Amino acid sequence: MRIVFATTNQGKLVEMRQMLSGFDVVSAAEAGFLQDVVEDQDTFVGNALKKAREVAAATKQWAVADDSGICISALNGEPGVYSSRFVSGFPTYQDAMRSIIDKLKNTDDRSAYFESAVVLTDPDGQSQVFSGRIHGSIAPELRGQALPKLPYDTIFMPEGYDKTFAELDPSEKNSISHRGQAFKQLREYLIKTYGHS
Repeated sequence: MRIVFATTNQGKLVEMRQMLSGFDVVSAAEAGFLQDVVEDQDTFVGNALKKAREVAAATKQWAVADDSGICISALNGEPGVYSSRFVSGFPTYQDAMRSIIDKLKNTDDRSAYFESAVVLTDPDGQSQVFSGRIHGSIAPELRGQALPKLPYDTIFMPEGYDKTFAELDPSEKNSISHRGQAFKQLREYLIKTYGHS
């Protein structure tokens, strides 16, 4: 059972292959889908649905899409669904993360959460939605080395940890993260419904 992951984000692709080990996971580009799907929905589920359905329709294969973001309490839940677009407005990812830290310098509320929506769409366009959320806080400085295109990992400390996502061992991060939660549900669904492992 081949699954096309509807992303150009290499960091997410690495994580998905780890979390769905045993499945044949290919990138959208590897499946011949080279377009960028415009993420213009106002929810994580909406964006993930749109990406998964477009890739499944174009490739005639099973497709999975994820839309994730970080919601920061002191910034009224921003950047939220605009997380990837927020960082694109800065020269580097590090500059974007430092701007967030700077915005929080005069507040005691550093709480935040990561949310992920993962959608599996079959070649006929039928979809299943899985979701995950993890609460934590924003670190006072950038810490650790993040995977490509996952810059928020350098500033997000999950609840109960004194390390950022970027400082955690990848298997430990995947076991607790928002995306890890959603993909665990997806994996269990695939095994239960289709008998794959």
